Amino acid sequence: MDKLLVILGPHASGKSDLAIKIAQLFNGEIISADSRQIYQGMNIGTGKVLRDDNKNLEFLSSGIRHHLLDIVSPQEYFSVAQYQKLALDAISDILQRGKLPIICGGTGLYISATIEGWQLPKIKPQESLRRELENLTTQELFQKLKKLAPERAQTIDQNNKRRLVRALEIILSGQTIAPLKKQPLAYDIFIIGVKRSNEELKQRIKLRLEQRLAQGMIEEIKKLKDNGVNSRRLEDFGLEYRWVNRYLENKVDFETMKNNLYRDICQYAKRQMTWFKKIPNVHWVSNENEAIDLTRQFLAN
Repeated sequence: MDKLLVILGPHASGKSDLAIKIAQLFNGEIISADSRQIYQGMNIGTGKVLRDDNKNLEFLSSGIRHHLLDIVSPQEYFSVAQYQKLALDAISDILQRGKLPIICGGTGLYISATIEGWQLPKIKPQESLRRELENLTTQELFQKLKKLAPERAQTIDQNNKRRLVRALEIILSGQTIAPLKKQPLAYDIFIIGVKRSNEELKQRIKLRLEQRLAQGMIEEIKKLKDNGVNSRRLEDFGLEYRWVNRYLENKVDFETMKNNLYRDICQYAKRQMTWFKKIPNVHWVSNENEAIDLTRQFLAN
């Protein structure tokens, strides 16, 4: 069977650097599984890898080709079903060229939908229901979701109004929030999870936040606003975009923005781990060498 490697982990765990190292060693290409890195112009805030050559049509970083980065405008709607299709197309393309496909990211929904072959409900947006839900506050939407689908409520960003509305839209249309069926993929799949101690992860999150602020994250988000991405949309993107937008609108001062952002990222990392723990057969590692050895064994079998 064709082989597919998955590298997952919470925010700031080091999974992206690990994926690049493994791709270099084992002739691989990386498929991003990050729900925000798909958007153009959202680079520093999402920790997106930088191109080796901005003139290159392919997304190359450290000599490794990356897929599903910068594919849509931040003003466009992008669904899990769209991601799943593009990811499966990328896997097929990489395999046809004799390389190892490596899915890497922290969006558990994208990863699970792809590797488990979710048959996603085909529910078109229902404008009347959506308008009704939009009138509710994020807290009211979350409580409604918690009542109707408590398992989904455990993993969703309870401050992301767009996702709350979509989740409720599916449920209130008579569908369950989970996929109705799964179609196992015809691949030999191996999953590596990058795990850090709570204290180490918090330190890494804090350092990464400081680095992104120094790199110009605030200026990048201001540019998004100047280019027409409104406050409501930035709130939907959560984390960095939510708090920096509030800072730019003078709703919070700099220190409040930074402290609340750090807190929310730590909480988000916990939610990521909650999702990952439900994925079967994850091989958890704490260092690069262990991950490389496991990959070598997987490819040798």
